[in-house]
Amino acid sequence: MTTKSIANTVYSWVDERLGLGELAKFARKKTVPVHKQSFWYYWGGISLFLFLVQCFTGVLLLVYYRPGADAYESVRQITFTMHFGWLIRSAHAWSANLMMLSVLVHMFSVFFMKAYRSPREFGWFSGMMLLALASVFGFSGYLLPMDELSFFATKVGLEIPAAIPVIGPIIANLLRGGPDVSEFTVQRFFALHVVVLPAVFIPLLAFHLWLVQKHGNAAPPSEEAKPASQRKSMPFMPNFLVKDLAMWIISLNVLALLASIFPWQLGKQYDALAPAPLGIHPEWYFMAPFEMLKLLGLVFSGKLAALGEIAGILIFTLGIVLWLLIPFYDPNLESGRRGRRAHYFGLFAIFALLVTTAIGYWTIR
Repeated sequence: MTTKSIANTVYSWVDERLGLGELAKFARKKTVPVHKQSFWYYWGGISLFLFLVQCFTGVLLLVYYRPGADAYESVRQITFTMHFGWLIRSAHAWSANLMMLSVLVHMFSVFFMKAYRSPREFGWFSGMMLLALASVFGFSGYLLPMDELSFFATKVGLEIPAAIPVIGPIIANLLRGGPDVSEFTVQRFFALHVVVLPAVFIPLLAFHLWLVQKHGNAAPPSEEAKPASQRKSMPFMPNFLVKDLAMWIISLNVLALLASIFPWQLGKQYDALAPAPLGIHPEWYFMAPFEMLKLLGLVFSGKLAALGEIAGILIFTLGIVLWLLIPFYDPNLESGRRGRRAHYFGLFAIFALLVTTAIGYWTIR
């Protein structure tokens, strides 16, 4: 038998049991809109690719990582002793930051294309939940090396939930495993990072991808307003799939360059009794809420500083709730004035996030 006939036999055997032909038929029938903003469709796929990279590199790191009192020593061995351990760790860290960036770009592109409108509300809700979980992924993973920077940055980051009235200190103590960040915190964050979050994230991701396949890619309002005969589209397979894979390859090259040219550093081992070094701050995707708390704390200085922190949390929480519920405010193409207001709300959100983040980095000292 030739190689081709063997491949056909194997495919027929698998197809008979799994129905691959039906999946291929569906993929050939699926189309993707073509317009001036089609570029933004690829950011969801880029986010998925970077998540897969983190899964692969995370499993490799898991083999050698030891949570608890030996956390720092195990990361030091991975970085300086294991063959290419530094590269795997660097790729894991860089892919996490790139994924957060791509998810944010994807979220805003979905928002401005009005892809949250009927019947895609659950796609919007599930995407927002995935963004929240990705943020917790980043926060929990940042502590695991237990070097000086990650230790004090986590202490700073936990000040945000701790500022919530009544339940805030309880939540912070539960996350820390005590009154302060310690090896018990590492164990809790490790369990959260490698067990709890993946168990929630992966099924939710599957649900989100199923919704995208079910409803298809949304076209911007300017395209939806056109008659059906004037709209352009391309087949998902192979046209869009090939372009999507090309974006994956570009993302892999960017990741490889960053991970090899700018390897993720490991600082000194933490000392809980030492003063926090200058310039400690949370990761860039938490800088906006952190800076908002700090600015309002300055406005309500002295005895009212706690009131400023509460006001900051309430304002940020209100913004997130309004952002999440935007499908109910702007439900369809006929929303008219509401759709324009939602557009301005999105522009304001970008402006506020960029300004507060820039101020946060500008004032680091």
